[in-house]
Amino acid sequence: MDEMQEIIKAYVIKEYVEDDTELTYDSPLISGGIVDSFSMVSLKRFLENKYKISIPDEKATPDAFDSVNKICALVREYVK
Repeated sequence: MDEMQEIIKAYVIKEYVEDDTELTYDSPLISGGIVDSFSMVSLKRFLENKYKISIPDEKATPDAFDSVNKICALVREYVK
């Protein structure tokens, strides 16, 4: 695990987890109903602000946002 995973996981828990759901780095966020399409937009904005990147809309797919690990892989494509 690394710092990016921890930051993203903590943000998802704080913003989107409404009960005591256990969240792992591979938990399904979109397909599991934790993050919806509206929340995905705010999560993308958080990532872009936090990591000073721009994620193209065509790359911000439900599959790319479906787990903390997938989100980290996407962010790493754009971090300098």
